[in-house]
Amino acid sequence: MLSAATQTTVIIAILTIAVAVVFYVGFRTLRSFRDLGTDADRATYETLHRVSQAAPHFSAGLQAEGAGRAARHLRDVLGCEGLAITDTTTVLALDGPLADPGCDSPTDLARGAVQAVEAARTQVVRGPGADGVYAPILVRGVAVGTVVALAPRANAGLVRATTELAAWVAAQLGLAELDESRALLMEAEVRALRAQISPHFIYNSLNAIASFINTDPQRARTLVVEFADFTRYSFRRHGDFTTLAEELQAIDRYLLLEKARFGDRIRVSLAIAPEVLSTVMPFLSLQPLVENAVRHGLEGKAGGGLISLTASDAGAFAEITVEDDGVGADPEALRAVLAGTSDGVHVGLRNVDVRLRQLYGDGHGLVIDTAPGAGTLITLRIPKFQPGYDAGPPA
Repeated sequence: MLSAATQTTVIIAILTIAVAVVFYVGFRTLRSFRDLGTDADRATYETLHRVSQAAPHFSAGLQAEGAGRAARHLRDVLGCEGLAITDTTTVLALDGPLADPGCDSPTDLARGAVQAVEAARTQVVRGPGADGVYAPILVRGVAVGTVVALAPRANAGLVRATTELAAWVAAQLGLAELDESRALLMEAEVRALRAQISPHFIYNSLNAIASFINTDPQRARTLVVEFADFTRYSFRRHGDFTTLAEELQAIDRYLLLEKARFGDRIRVSLAIAPEVLSTVMPFLSLQPLVENAVRHGLEGKAGGGLISLTASDAGAFAEITVEDDGVGADPEALRAVLAGTSDGVHVGLRNVDVRLRQLYGDGHGLVIDTAPGAGTLITLRIPKFQPGYDAGPPA
């Protein structure tokens, strides 16, 4: 049993700690507000925070689900009592009370939106109870929908703010279209790479297989299986990404088929760090580099040569090199091909270079070191961690 003096001491200590905690929390809170500066600074921060929360919901375009999630944030930006987002004919989202005069249902809201879309400029509908501001969302000059602000009385400030907000939504939709166009372009480039593989490689591989049918039937059967596996991988329909391990498997099959043609004229050296095998990379981004080494490096060299393929851990990146000691190329001519100013014979390299730059930025294209008679060294760096990119199921 504690004495009265001890109990008093404990109580005082607890109260002291509680006061200190309250003071500390209050101090941190006040400091956080001071860090934001003036009331105008805090208002700017809140506005930017709200629009940054809304922006991702337009990444898939003007759709009901995304609009519904963005509406609450955008209503807070305007500070109005109700906000609707429509396409050209239908209300996609509504947040807050429905207070538009004469617009007692989403059907009536859509009717007002249609008028704003047709006029392609902001419309204000006034009434005894509330006003509605209808601002068209103009993408490349075409109205694709509206942002509707509902308030007891629409002043000039709300009209301007709603118009600007509709322009911001239009900008987000434009970015979404750009992302979709980029994805379609990448898909087209993958198809171009597949088309590039099919004519010469399939013809030569089948000829090589045919040459072994009578002399070495077992090897012919093995080559048929490898050919089937390689073409299934090359023409697969799921996803734009793969792993380094899968790309290396495809390269192994490709080289096995090429060796059936060239025999010992093609030698291969591999140095692959196991920790980078799971790195996700664009589909068919490495095999065309090896094919380039065979077709434009060693095929024209008497006696063939060596292809060296390395993959190493370089911090946040997997660094991959493909090197051959073949005939090399004119650096200026190759630079023109990569820049798109010349068609050349290295179109496969350009396709890979463009895709890498589109995905990871201009600093992540192919780095090529070559000269006539000096072979070719190609280096690429792939980020090891790529949120949102999925290699898909194994081929």
